[in-house]
Amino acid sequence: MEAISVHAPALPGRAILQQFWADLTFLHWRVDPAIVAPLLPEGIEPDLFDGSTWVGLIPFRMLDTSFLGSPAVPYFGSFTEVNVRLYGVDARGRHGVVFTSLEASRLASVLTARAAFSLPYFWAAATVQHTGYDLTYRSARLPGEGPSTLIRSRRSDVAVTDDPLADFLTARWRLFVRRGSRTLVQANSHDPWPLFEAQLLELDDGLLAASGFGDLALRPPDSVLYSPGVLTRFSGPRELSAD
Repeated sequence: MEAISVHAPALPGRAILQQFWADLTFLHWRVDPAIVAPLLPEGIEPDLFDGSTWVGLIPFRMLDTSFLGSPAVPYFGSFTEVNVRLYGVDARGRHGVVFTSLEASRLASVLTARAAFSLPYFWAAATVQHTGYDLTYRSARLPGEGPSTLIRSRRSDVAVTDDPLADFLTARWRLFVRRGSRTLVQANSHDPWPLFEAQLLELDDGLLAASGFGDLALRPPDSVLYSPGVLTRFSGPRELSAD
């Protein structure tokens, strides 16, 4: 099994995409692996920590997206995102994430991500607001009648270091994607996360249920973290079987 490390390995090829992820709140719940297993792509099994797998609800701001070293894409390259993600491991013991949904407030970015990377992006009216140390994230899937979320959190100045669970949930250097009957893997790289303790103030969420997790949002998360952000780079997707 690959060791969890806060230090990213070198990308297996040229970086094709760069983004800054800012003002992230990480909400995570323990979940029975049997519930998650059917939602993962072929060749991926639930990744476990302390006997449980985990489901994340993570809102943040995506900033200054650029491709192949070009300047940042104006307007469409910056938006608010809210994603629901799972944790998987492949047959070689490599850890990664699997997204069940990603809400984004730029339709062109949604269509590009779906076509180029087979990611389950959805167009949404998504925003984030700051009031001192408090953050309020809102998202409602468009054109309407879809799932929505309201997340209010409060960051702190208490740094989180040498925390095995925090590392398990955030030090993820690849994502696994289902494309038809195939499974793709895409690597990412960034500096170690600056992480801080945080508090969930309010949650009114339908995204977890829409991803198949029923009333999970009705119980408090088992982990709440905040990060001001990191600059992230991605290499291109590859076939899992050939990577």
